[in-house]
Amino acid sequence: MNKTETEQFRVLLRKRLEELLNQAKSVVSELVSQNGQEIEYLDRASEYTNQAMKLRIRTRESRLIKKIMGALERIDNDAYGICDTCGEDISIKRLEARPVTTKCIHCKELEERNEMLTQ
Repeated sequence: MNKTETEQFRVLLRKRLEELLNQAKSVVSELVSQNGQEIEYLDRASEYTNQAMKLRIRTRESRLIKKIMGALERIDNDAYGICDTCGEDISIKRLEARPVTTKCIHCKELEERNEMLTQ
């Protein structure tokens, strides 16, 4: 991967990270403000369900934030786009589809096959 391609991924990852962090701040502010409002009993149950769903989504997004930060760190260390398992280059198409990936498609497929065998 050349420097231009690497820089494009850096910009894409930073943009996505910023979006996720802004969404997280917004949800936290919303949850805090809702807790102080007077809500009818049935509305409160519905609101708790909505809050639980939002928090589950935030948990998934926090994992993605960690993966994005890891990818940015790999870019800084000139290790981005290199498979953690075999050391080969990860294809640009794979990185475009999943910019946070740490494995080439071959190693990922092997990993998934092994996981299915152990289940």
